[in-house]
Amino acid sequence: MVNVLVTGGAGFIGSNFVRYAIDTHTDWLVTTLDKLTYAGRRENLHDLLEHPRHRFVQGDITDAVVTTKLVHEAEIIVHFAAETHVDRSLQNAGEFIQTDVHGTFVLLDAAREAPQLRRFVQISTDEVYGSISDGTSKETDELRPRNPYSASKAGADRLAYSYWATYGVPTIITRASNNYGAFQYPEKIIPLFITNALENEPLPLYGDGENVRDWLHVLDHCRGIDLLIEKGCDGEVYNIGGSNEVKNVDLTRQVLNLLERPESLITHVADRPGHDRRYSLDTSKLRALGWSPQMDFQVGLKETVAWYKENEWWWHSIKHDSTEFQAYYDKQYAKNP
Repeated sequence: MVNVLVTGGAGFIGSNFVRYAIDTHTDWLVTTLDKLTYAGRRENLHDLLEHPRHRFVQGDITDAVVTTKLVHEAEIIVHFAAETHVDRSLQNAGEFIQTDVHGTFVLLDAAREAPQLRRFVQISTDEVYGSISDGTSKETDELRPRNPYSASKAGADRLAYSYWATYGVPTIITRASNNYGAFQYPEKIIPLFITNALENEPLPLYGDGENVRDWLHVLDHCRGIDLLIEKGCDGEVYNIGGSNEVKNVDLTRQVLNLLERPESLITHVADRPGHDRRYSLDTSKLRALGWSPQMDFQVGLKETVAWYKENEWWWHSIKHDSTEFQAYYDKQYAKNP
């Protein structure tokens, strides 16, 4: 059996990857390490907590005592654990530096002495490239992060590379575009707008809504990571993008149309500071290994809307019973009556 450590495995992308890994690789023993912050939830793994090939460990990646033992047991490490929401990084950048940069350092330092480690996958983001007005970002392009979140991810990204270059840790780095799908915490635009629309609440759209994002279904992301575990080259960076560039305002209208809600729910709010205008990825490097996105965006968005509609048990308590969520939401949009 292959021992696989997934950090942040109770988060959105992490939990989808854990589920994908268990279903796809019958010879994998998967350990989820998660701190269970606001967005890391046991409910995301509710069907796997008693699975014979899955183990859940609650712990902080910045805690070397906890992480070193797990890292030294692993043959494959997929490192998702991070603070991830740009809006929150504008409110409290320190948490992002601590988790995203220092936490990655703790893992990598333990990986230097891991006796059987053959792959360390650092999950980065397209946001490290910064805003791009024309063309697409290639893996060799300059990194120009423009907010504390993307800067923290860029720091972790380059730190991971340095541990390959300096110490030979078998590292690859992935930079994915915006993910969507089931189990995404309802602070991000798609689940927030779906759940607000379901309750006939306003959809707070930043600025003019003309910002462009490339949307990647979370399972296509998982497939890309899986392929890179097998075929990726140590020390290399790989973009993973969905090739679905959509303006935020058009995305909002699509959500409303799928739910048969009026466009009058769209409420334009003050733009956030440093809001990147457009992201776009060149994915030819990963496609050359045999990967391509399988999920049509219109189909995937329809399925995602249906999932939130059918799983109110999952999100209702977050939005209505969580003082943390309400405090964040009120603070974020308080200046926008």
